[in-house]
Amino acid sequence: MNRIVAIAVLVVGILLVVAGVMKILPGATGGGGALAFLGAVMLGLSFIPRTPAGAEATPPMSEAEKLTSIFYEPARVFQELRVRPYWGTAFLIIALSVAVFQIAYTQRIGAETIALATIDKTIEGGFIPADRATEIRESTAEQARVPFAKVSGAINGVVFVFVFMAILAGLYMLGVLMSGARIKFWQAFSVAVFAALPVIVLQNLISLLLLYIKSPDDIDPIKGQRGLAHADLGVLFNPAEHPYLFVLGSSLGLFSLYGIWLTASGLRNAGEKVTSGTAWSISIGLWVLGLLLGLGAAALFPTFL
Repeated sequence: MNRIVAIAVLVVGILLVVAGVMKILPGATGGGGALAFLGAVMLGLSFIPRTPAGAEATPPMSEAEKLTSIFYEPARVFQELRVRPYWGTAFLIIALSVAVFQIAYTQRIGAETIALATIDKTIEGGFIPADRATEIRESTAEQARVPFAKVSGAINGVVFVFVFMAILAGLYMLGVLMSGARIKFWQAFSVAVFAALPVIVLQNLISLLLLYIKSPDDIDPIKGQRGLAHADLGVLFNPAEHPYLFVLGSSLGLFSLYGIWLTASGLRNAGEKVTSGTAWSISIGLWVLGLLLGLGAAALFPTFL
């Protein structure tokens, strides 16, 4: 992790927060806060040394070779990452795909429509008092009209992905170490990034295509932000009538299974002495953890399904 880049991101985030508070750049506070948080996380991670797992005589793979081979020869890519855990270009592509879809989605559906739909669901769930509903809706609509609102959504999406991958890397490392095998943090982080690359890029590309094929009136303003490409069993269930079956079905699909397989392959090849059984156990175990968190969210916030 480049410490200078981390400091630059932190400073830009703080400047955006200040510009938003002082009304120089209205609406920049949220996105600036997210960037400042990202910079702080990156700065903390920069103190973790990037040490290779071991020496190898094989020549390094080029960035283009890694980015293409992950789709059809992932084991070779993860073996490369065990020795040279470089993930920057891969994450930039993920960030670009996330940002482009979020900006396009906000432009197509409308920032005000998305914001009001979220507030209406919040009111419906009883999280906002009925006597303040009108006031909060008007305030939310006004905030959504500022030009920076579209960019803030994209920034928040990229920050979420980075932090989520850092958490995953920590869990991967913990699981591997508990098994008696070895993997360093940046090898684990590289697995998180490259295992997510094909899934996120394909989902966002397909979602971007569907965004302009479908009528905006046929797209749910809230659920659509999570993507429009659904190749899972969630389509069999009505979330209002069967929220838990909907969450379970949504977690069983082509993209999720593809991600589980890529993660298992990554841990097996990027770690040292990691058996196939250990890699699959960690990958499936974290999928189950995600499912349990999704079921908990469905119990707490059923109106958002």
